[in-house]
Amino acid sequence: MTKEETVRMVEEMGLPFAYDHFAEGESPDPPFIVYLYPGSDNFAADGVAYFKQDRLRIEAYTDKKDITLEERIEAVLDRHGLFYSRSETWIGSEKLYTVIYETEV
Repeated sequence: MTKEETVRMVEEMGLPFAYDHFAEGESPDPPFIVYLYPGSDNFAADGVAYFKQDRLRIEAYTDKKDITLEERIEAVLDRHGLFYSRSETWIGSEKLYTVIYETEV
């Protein structure tokens, strides 16, 4: 999946989104998404990156638990044939839930 295809996929989720973070003071009201490529898991052969695979992380932020929204995000990931792991945390200082989806593209 190219970076452009990733952007189109995130657009399908129907929420405001940004790469890595929103600029100070420009964060929309929740829910919103940030996505980033925090690393890679490349396969080496003959001393070169023979097969390159990026790790993709999609973080959905909400001010309350929203199972319907999570199902919508997961449906988009499923439509694109992505295997993902999911974790969830409460950020007390921000009063936000974040559901994190991690996959490789």
